[in-house]
Amino acid sequence: MRWLFLLLLVLNVFYYVWHQQEAPLRAKDVTPLSLYKGSQQDIRLLSEGGGASGERSGPQRTESQCLYLGGFTRQEMAVALGLRLNQMDIKAQPSLDGAPALGFWLRIAPESQRLLGDAQLENLSNEFNELKHKIMRCGGVAPAE
Repeated sequence: MRWLFLLLLVLNVFYYVWHQQEAPLRAKDVTPLSLYKGSQQDIRLLSEGGGASGERSGPQRTESQCLYLGGFTRQEMAVALGLRLNQMDIKAQPSLDGAPALGFWLRIAPESQRLLGDAQLENLSNEFNELKHKIMRCGGVAPAE
């Protein structure tokens, strides 16, 4: 047992010396942000994207955009979400123009969007595991081809 311990000790010393002799890694050259021109230099947070300070928290949208909830792989989950939203007095309708590969989505009526803030979306996300929310063009979930 003593010989095994001494062998491991010698191997550790050899391994330590071998790693100390390797050349240190060179730092990667990084281009400074000031060298980038145009819109890449103007970085703004999404929360800074315009809007009055008195507006509600939650997803912000323009007139041509709608709020979609869903992204479920099973239609039963979308139906259950629709029932839950109906209990919260939020009008939602299935989005039929989205591609089936993208999942099942519900489009929130414009008059009901003000009822969905960050807290409500967080509660719904806890209740429905696959739930996603997106603000997209009102024409549909899938991009036009």
